[in-house]
Amino acid sequence: MMDWIEEAERWILHTYDRYPVVIVRGEGARVWDIDGREYLDFVAGIAVCNLGHCHPRVVEALREQAGKLLHVSNLYYTQPQVELAQRICQHSFGTKVFFCNSGAEADEAAIKLARKYAKLRWGPERYEIITMYNSFHGRTLATLTATGQEKFQRGFEPLLPGFRYCPFDDLGAVEEAITERTCAVMVEPIQGEGGVRVPSEGYLSGLKEICRQKEVLLIYDEVQTGMGRTGKLFAHQHEGAPPDIMTMAKALGGGVPIGAMVTTDEVAQAFSAGDHASTFGGNPLAARAACAALDALLQERVLDNCETVGRYLREGLQGLAYRFPQIREVRGRGLMVGVEFEGLSAKEVAKGCLERGVLINAIGERVLRLVPPLIITEVEVDRLLEVMEAVLRGL
Repeated sequence: MMDWIEEAERWILHTYDRYPVVIVRGEGARVWDIDGREYLDFVAGIAVCNLGHCHPRVVEALREQAGKLLHVSNLYYTQPQVELAQRICQHSFGTKVFFCNSGAEADEAAIKLARKYAKLRWGPERYEIITMYNSFHGRTLATLTATGQEKFQRGFEPLLPGFRYCPFDDLGAVEEAITERTCAVMVEPIQGEGGVRVPSEGYLSGLKEICRQKEVLLIYDEVQTGMGRTGKLFAHQHEGAPPDIMTMAKALGGGVPIGAMVTTDEVAQAFSAGDHASTFGGNPLAARAACAALDALLQERVLDNCETVGRYLREGLQGLAYRFPQIREVRGRGLMVGVEFEGLSAKEVAKGCLERGVLINAIGERVLRLVPPLIITEVEVDRLLEVMEAVLRGL
């Protein structure tokens, strides 16, 4: 294994702090390293492998499509792309879809569309977008600026003008921040990279009403929360407060890179041919995989399992919190769960779990993020809790 790690350090740009594991195979909620050791995966590609690793329907769709057509320019139509757009619109508020390759690209498209729509409808001074402190929207220059965390922005100044920040879960602050220059409010229904922060009930519907009254667009970044992660296909559906624009990626392709921006007919009219593009966006291979992933998600009771096992996981973690006062808070929805520590390093906990065969993601020093495949079982959750308890006792 160390030979491969040394080669990676030699040839690959060092933009990640990687754990010393070379993963070569995955199935369901488990992965195996190059030495044959098995791990229970509570990271799932950071909320990408919602159906688990190598779901049979996704694998078969990829095999079949790879024998037909891998790629063709978006100067032409393809059936998989049309079929995926139909599926997304049938199960969301939207009526038009733009395809790309990642969450950052989807958010970039949303930013451009909001600005273009506002300028056409209200004039050239409507360009500012309000986002939230502690948010995360990507690492392109525009989405990095939209991200309300200085630690990601440091060293890349000057940032793109036209963004303002508000405290998350504070409707009054948003209402006060909106000016004659505001074109949109952009928010994650649950902050992911910000520590799995769940807003108060009514926050999204309150934002929707404020945006309606002030005549600004509402954008949801559902890159991490979408595709069933919270127990519904999209997290905003818990409140019944649809946006004007929504972005998604991560789990959309069942493990294959694809992103999408969804909007309404009215807002979509702001884009004309040539206003935005993506060479690989919605290409036949990725779109066919996403069709299979979405079908499996909706037809195999995955959302029901997410709610049931997610509740079981949070209750189990609360049980640990009673016994270990270093656990300050357990929070989340569905199978998007955060565990915040006080006086204890989340990275050390994650390292200890890795050594015992369980993969968990640490966000900074204080928060563990658990985003396992939505097919995870209660038995597998019991294994996680057993390992975490052993690690906490050791620390």
